[in-house]
Amino acid sequence: MATFLLVHGAWHGGWCWQRVVPILQEAGHTVHAPTLTGVCERSHLADLPVNLTTHVMDVVNEIKWKELNDIVLCGHSYGGMVITGAIEKCRDAVASIVYLDAFLPESGQCLDDIMGQSHPDVNGMVKPITAEMFCVNPADRAWVDAQTTPQSAACFSERLTLSGVLGEIRNKTYVKANIGTAPPFQANFDRLSKLPDWQCHSLDCGHDAMIDMPNEVAEILLAAI
Repeated sequence: MATFLLVHGAWHGGWCWQRVVPILQEAGHTVHAPTLTGVCERSHLADLPVNLTTHVMDVVNEIKWKELNDIVLCGHSYGGMVITGAIEKCRDAVASIVYLDAFLPESGQCLDDIMGQSHPDVNGMVKPITAEMFCVNPADRAWVDAQTTPQSAACFSERLTLSGVLGEIRNKTYVKANIGTAPPFQANFDRLSKLPDWQCHSLDCGHDAMIDMPNEVAEILLAAI
């Protein structure tokens, strides 16, 4: 039995994994899909100072207080920033890591650096990108738009300091969504596909792969054990 810890992307919450979670559970595994501080059902905390460090510690403390070990740690999109920061503090608890159409920063980078532009904000909050822009399948766009909430701009502008711990993790996976692929994700896929210590996959769906292709995402996660 494996333990999966699934970290959502910007403006999303744990809700976005609801089609993947039961597939993993039915296979006999334990799954945690927390919502990060300040978004969705935790949006009542958005008035607090929330940045990337806050979300890194959300994950680190989920691991610590639930005593999780041998984790398959997966981050979607902005969640790639979060899990990269988290393994700096809880490397020994992580057996495998999966980046799902996700950002993969170098030391000293923030998400805005990777994108080459800052996220426009109103009073420190950034509005969600629409489901249509994320190329979510048409049937689910209204639902996804209703579920997403604004997020603190500091999450996108805070830089990470990294020591190279990621290289110590033996099982590493990168997944690219083929429809509407953002340039940083394409660059990650092209680079990592050439490295022997990475498993790379592509899925014919939009950015929210866990919504559009939950069975295929679950299959990739199970292969990462």
